[in-house]
Amino acid sequence: MQDNHFKFSPSVIALPFLSVLTLWVIFWAEIRFHLNLETYGIYPRTVEGLRGIFFSPFIHGSLEHLYNNSIPLLILIAALRFFYREQTYAVLGFGLLITGAITWVIGRESYHIGASGLVYLLVSFIFFKGMRTKYYRLVALSLVVIMVYGSLIWYVFPHVEEGISWEGHLAGLVTGFAFAITFKTPEYKKLIRYDWEQPDYNPQEDKFMQRFDENGNFVNLPPPEPENVDTEEISPSNMNTSNAEYYVVYDVSANKYVIKKKVE
Repeated sequence: MQDNHFKFSPSVIALPFLSVLTLWVIFWAEIRFHLNLETYGIYPRTVEGLRGIFFSPFIHGSLEHLYNNSIPLLILIAALRFFYREQTYAVLGFGLLITGAITWVIGRESYHIGASGLVYLLVSFIFFKGMRTKYYRLVALSLVVIMVYGSLIWYVFPHVEEGISWEGHLAGLVTGFAFAITFKTPEYKKLIRYDWEQPDYNPQEDKFMQRFDENGNFVNLPPPEPENVDTEEISPSNMNTSNAEYYVVYDVSANKYVIKKKVE
């Protein structure tokens, strides 16, 4: 597989920057114009609360809340765009909707706001997808992500910290894992160059492997046997090897050398 799938483009920087900038502009507008956007968050199992599926990731309750989500989003969205270019917008778009929908179903009766569900979605998708591809660069990315953000796993459980939406975190984690399984990445499929890499490879049918005994010792082929010639006249013991009338070839199907007579 070639590494030319990893192509840097301005969107690797522009997409995360514009996404986070949008969050800060909305937060500034809420403070500047004394808006109460919290009511546009997800309120579980109510019709009005359904609008929060679309709006809640853009709303934050405090500057600290916004800052804690901004840095991970900058890093994770950039990584998603660079390493999973073809899947980026599907992961972000469908991920926000499904994460919000799950939160609406399982959440407590309270307003759920913030982009932390998206952070958990990205961490989950990048980690599990990299491990599933088994491609060394993506596996390395998965390990870096889990080392940096692995401690987030504690916040998918209730009563770990008051005032956080552990339901939104759990929804993002589950959605990212589901996407890692269902979203295909054929560009990272390993090319099969050798027979032994085939899924249906049987070493017992491999002519090369048949040259080894049960102890792993190399076994020589049997002596050449004449074919289409008078065995009494020409045999391995009395054949004149300097005679250009005959030649020796290897019969793959029979796994042996045979002597053939040249046809004039």
